Amino acid sequence: MDNIFKNQASVWEVLKKSEKPVILYGMGNGADKVLDECQRLGINVSGVMASDDFVRGQSFRGFTVKKLSDFEEEYSDFNVALCFGSQLEEVMNHIKSVAERHTLLVPSVPVFGDNIFDRAFAEKHLSLMEKAYNIFEDDFSKKIYKNLLLFQFTGRLEYLFACETPKSEAFESILKLGNNEFFVDLGACKGDTVEEFLNYADGYERIIALEPNQKNFAKLKQYCENIKNTEIWNMAVYSHQETLYFNKKSGRSSAKSADGVPVQADSLDHILSGRKATLIKMDVEGEEAEALAGAVNTLKQFKPKLNIAAYHRSEDIFKLPLLIKAINPNYKIFLRHHPYIPFWDTNLYCV
Repeated sequence: MDNIFKNQASVWEVLKKSEKPVILYGMGNGADKVLDECQRLGINVSGVMASDDFVRGQSFRGFTVKKLSDFEEEYSDFNVALCFGSQLEEVMNHIKSVAERHTLLVPSVPVFGDNIFDRAFAEKHLSLMEKAYNIFEDDFSKKIYKNLLLFQFTGRLEYLFACETPKSEAFESILKLGNNEFFVDLGACKGDTVEEFLNYADGYERIIALEPNQKNFAKLKQYCENIKNTEIWNMAVYSHQETLYFNKKSGRSSAKSADGVPVQADSLDHILSGRKATLIKMDVEGEEAEALAGAVNTLKQFKPKLNIAAYHRSEDIFKLPLLIKAINPNYKIFLRHHPYIPFWDTNLYCV
């Protein structure tokens, strides 16, 4: 893989060089990170906007939150920096409509960790990116990989849209679930991925689902109440036995934090204790590398099919496939991105 960044301008370079005002779209954690980086780089932010239904005169970091139409009346043109994510079709269509009227870029700030995907990051990790490129099994994975790297670097949506596939393609053409699966769901949330598994599997022997957040776990427990041969654990997966702390957020926002609610964690190898899992799904909010480190024996001995989230940290998209290949060189590793803005719901599928 050549240096695909060499003749490209990064999203941060474009925003800094442009003479048009910069308007942040969104006012959550992502907007905080983008605004912090803009301030560090000396990029002047002129305002913050939200979708019309969310504008109620609130303020964000000293800016009065306005509608798109307010800024269109104020400025002849401007750059829009998207600072939130969604997979809802109506929201994605609205983002596309904004991009048709203004320059819309998506600054790549990680969900977890501090590594911003800028030119320094790209150049520092280029050799690892090239190694990961070479281990992907099919040309389509390599195409997706290049497009996602370019999307993170440039913030341009056309790279993201060029590599979308439905989740059904990954399950039907790569994972190819049978009728006697032993499914381990790490980060099971409210049961949505257990439901997904049941939709694609012809049958199963056992389901083990782990979820550390107490509110999510209560909903997971309710969902799994009448599903036979199912174990649900209110705990986290990690590289070793440990007490971790999780924030009090629910849904997919629940994650490890410096303080919060104490949760018992354990390695997957210890949890399974020699039982032969056939499929492991791992979406553990930035701790995928730690979870894989605690599943070395399972991956070496049984080589279960894997469905691993690869988007939480800037380095995940190249670090995680290299880690899996190092644990068990016999894995065939595929990359897929399912419709989502930004590049969330990007997964490694390994068989």
